[in-house]
Amino acid sequence: MRLGLSIGYSRAHLDLPVALVQRAEELGYDTVWTAEAYGSDAVSPLAYLAAVTKRIKLGTGVMQLAARTPANAAMCAGTVDALAGGGRFIAGLGVSGPQIVEGWYGQPWGRPYYRVKDYVAIMRKIFSRDAPLVHEGTEISLPYTGEGAMGVGKPLKSILHMNPSIPIWLGTETDAMVRLTAEIADGWLALGMVPGSLDHHLPLLEEGFRRAERATGRKKTRADFTIQASVHVDVDEDVKAALARIKPETALYVGGMGHRDKNFHKDMMTSRGFGEAANRIQELYLAQRRDEAIAAVPDEFVDMKSLVGPPARIRQRYRAWEEMGVDAITVRSRQPAAIDVMAEAARLNRPGAA
Repeated sequence: MRLGLSIGYSRAHLDLPVALVQRAEELGYDTVWTAEAYGSDAVSPLAYLAAVTKRIKLGTGVMQLAARTPANAAMCAGTVDALAGGGRFIAGLGVSGPQIVEGWYGQPWGRPYYRVKDYVAIMRKIFSRDAPLVHEGTEISLPYTGEGAMGVGKPLKSILHMNPSIPIWLGTETDAMVRLTAEIADGWLALGMVPGSLDHHLPLLEEGFRRAERATGRKKTRADFTIQASVHVDVDEDVKAALARIKPETALYVGGMGHRDKNFHKDMMTSRGFGEAANRIQELYLAQRRDEAIAAVPDEFVDMKSLVGPPARIRQRYRAWEEMGVDAITVRSRQPAAIDVMAEAARLNRPGAA
């Protein structure tokens, strides 16, 4: 089992845990992942980490589509990959949610399914440099000829000869988007995945692979595709204390990271059998009763999607994650002890063995 490390995005002050990333690389972790919401961006930290690491792959988990044009996303990916020596960057993409897309980026929510499809196709054309960039899509077309255009847009090729094989992964959750991920992407950052939940998605992935084969004429199978789940990890002799530290983020995403009527995180919690709690968390959070919203997060839900407690408990419960059928697991933690315990559980290389 391959492991990744998620360092997320910074809070009020920029905080890049360089030593933690270097420790993960030393232990044999395969990837490090950044994120973005409406503060620090996902790409810039990876450029810095490229200079202070040697092997670990550098992934965005995720670049929000509304934050960049597909051309700019490709430029960022190609530049950081080149800075890192080539073959180390993973372009993880996601749509975010309508509150951020429209409220922060000033972009229409539109039709995310078709925007993702156009976005990925354009990035691949830029990476390949097979021809000057032309794309006639449902949501995005280049050169631009819409409202306000002068009509003089020119198809261009990237000046930088980028790595044509930079992998594109998608962070998706709904059935339609999971099918699309299997069809057009190289990997899936599986949102909300827990042991036992992959079975629902396998038929969707297989349908996506068949669509890819029909579209390209090339066979695509599970072996050509990477599935990466993620899990919160917190080492503490007191299990309840560890669960309590994860609850504020759960309450934020379920209660406040989205509109009352359109919140993917709340929907995911409901699908896991905690619908009543999800409704209560959202009600409290939107009423500015945040402490009560945090207290309303069930221990059982947090424990389902986390590995917390003493090292022995984490190692024992890790087995279910190892056997769930994914290719890699991202460790969501900034706790050095958690990085070490997970490396031991996954039987990674010992320091200096790589």
